[in-house]
Amino acid sequence: MKSLFKIWSGLRHALLAGMVIMVLSACTFGVPIGQKSVESGNVSQAKKSKSGNPSSYVVMGKRYYVLDSSQGFVQRGLASWYGKKFHGRKTSSGEVYNMYAMAAAHKTLPLPTFVRVKNLSNGRSIVVKVNDRGPFVGDRIIDLSYTAAEKLGVIGPGTARVEVSAVNSGQQNATRPVIRTIPLTENVADDVPLFIQMGSFGSVINAQNLLRELHDANEKAAKVSQLQTDSGLFYRVRVGPLFDIEEANAVILRLNNKGFGASRIVVQE
Repeated sequence: MKSLFKIWSGLRHALLAGMVIMVLSACTFGVPIGQKSVESGNVSQAKKSKSGNPSSYVVMGKRYYVLDSSQGFVQRGLASWYGKKFHGRKTSSGEVYNMYAMAAAHKTLPLPTFVRVKNLSNGRSIVVKVNDRGPFVGDRIIDLSYTAAEKLGVIGPGTARVEVSAVNSGQQNATRPVIRTIPLTENVADDVPLFIQMGSFGSVINAQNLLRELHDANEKAAKVSQLQTDSGLFYRVRVGPLFDIEEANAVILRLNNKGFGASRIVVQE
């Protein structure tokens, strides 16, 4: 009996030691000590940096206006990347640029801002911290760090068409609510256009008045379309086309922030 007790005690100590090693390994490997992976948890509340957030600034003769908030921000365009030449230098926010961190540069977003970047050609998606200004080349909208670009598959081609959307504090892993006004299939094809319908009127004057208000609010994608029904001719004011449910929800949030409350997602007939 004593020998059996000794064997059991030895096994118990070995198991406990193994568990301790596993816990320590999980805590200290994969993510360097003192750093948090942007992709491994919720995005923490980011306070605006003391530098890098003027109301506006000028680069190469062009003035850029820094946004007061990133709430509801969505943008599509070309992404590029930057690496060794800037590694170790200070960014516009005052942080040191690390080409191996999940970081990025943007011309107008508040610093810092966490954004989700989706490569529209391969569907890959990452979350990065915008802590620098740029790119100021052509029509590029975001500069990715080397590691971020590698994860998105941008290193080889050098640039890629992407969608950039702001990530709300603490909501990185949460699924945005999908607002649906008519039945949609679970897998919406990428080439099926979505629209934000702002209103439907029997009077063309009312539709044109709303269209003017949207254009004045810098919603240039708004337009009026006609629909003939058994009840008569209707003039629909819509924003679009969009090709992504998440983008459509972000546009609705942006419109709500501008005071346009009556909006819904519809698909092109």
